[in-house]
Amino acid sequence: MMKWKRTLWILWTSNFIAVAGVSLIIPFLPLYIEELGVHQLRDVNLWSGWIFAAQSVTAVIFQPLWGAMADKYGRKAMLLRAGIGMAIMTILMGFVSAPWQLLVLRLINGVFSGFISMSVSLQASVTPDKDAGKALGTLQTGQMAGSLIGPLIGGILAEAFGFRDVFVLTGLLLLAASIVVMIFVDKGVPVRAKENDNARGAGHWRTMTPLIPIFVATMVTQIGMMSIQPILSIYTKLLYHGVHLEFIAGLVVSITGVANLIGSPLLGRFGDRVGQRKILIFSLVMSGLTFIPQALTDNITVLLIGRFLLGLFVGGMLPSLNVLVKKLAPPDVQARAFGYNSSANFLATCSALYWEVRCPRYLTSVTFSISP
Repeated sequence: MMKWKRTLWILWTSNFIAVAGVSLIIPFLPLYIEELGVHQLRDVNLWSGWIFAAQSVTAVIFQPLWGAMADKYGRKAMLLRAGIGMAIMTILMGFVSAPWQLLVLRLINGVFSGFISMSVSLQASVTPDKDAGKALGTLQTGQMAGSLIGPLIGGILAEAFGFRDVFVLTGLLLLAASIVVMIFVDKGVPVRAKENDNARGAGHWRTMTPLIPIFVATMVTQIGMMSIQPILSIYTKLLYHGVHLEFIAGLVVSITGVANLIGSPLLGRFGDRVGQRKILIFSLVMSGLTFIPQALTDNITVLLIGRFLLGLFVGGMLPSLNVLVKKLAPPDVQARAFGYNSSANFLATCSALYWEVRCPRYLTSVTFSISP
């Protein structure tokens, strides 16, 4: 098996474990806050919003820093740094006694975050350009599969063992993902040339300028995916008046992720043939168009189809954006470029979570907002 394919399946497994682990806590976090002594509904919603957002706030700041460190010391080292650091912080979350302690740990967790972005950067660095779309699209499915399965398992485990044990289990899963990378992925070699070690300031920013449209597109994509998350369940209730409302509401949320599993490798592979820029423009336009029937319909079936198509086309955007970062960023600052791209993603998450706080009555499971 080719080295890049072997690395792909190892990183796919570790990403699935990491995202599934982090997603375990999504269904019960507001309930955990109640257990910590917050009982007023308004206060629970407020704490939930801030605790959800805390990790993204610090991640926005630190992602480029870790990317620069990866360029200098190797991507694998930064991948292990993220996985082990987040594992420790998550385990500690199971032992807090007040919501402010949970908030602080989430903020610190954001400092360590970057497991996914470093996985993408590592995979991009070992994959030939002609196979990059297929590889990064396939890697994306590991993240999506974890985000879909994690909340379901988390709800079951929380009911069976209690909230605190799930935090410990989540930390152990993150540690397991790190061990998988440590043992099976070849040691990363620093790609930053010695003559560029002192390159800073205007020179650094000039190398990033061509990538700014990519960063903006990443942010727009994430906002598009999450923009109506806070009201999606209530919107479903307005359209559907039959039985099994909870199941239908869950289906409306999850069907986008299922479509993403299909679209990411399919359109990523197609992008390798016709060019990622064409696939990106096509996917952006089509994703925007899918919102029109969703907004105008009074039929739940149309909403489900619209959400499925949205996930399908967003699945084409994500690998295309990552491949363009790989192709446009100079090799010696490629990991830093992926760090900035990850910051754009976290910044979009912060914006979406702001509306979660502004609409606390509609606070829902933020399936796409937690990124390790």
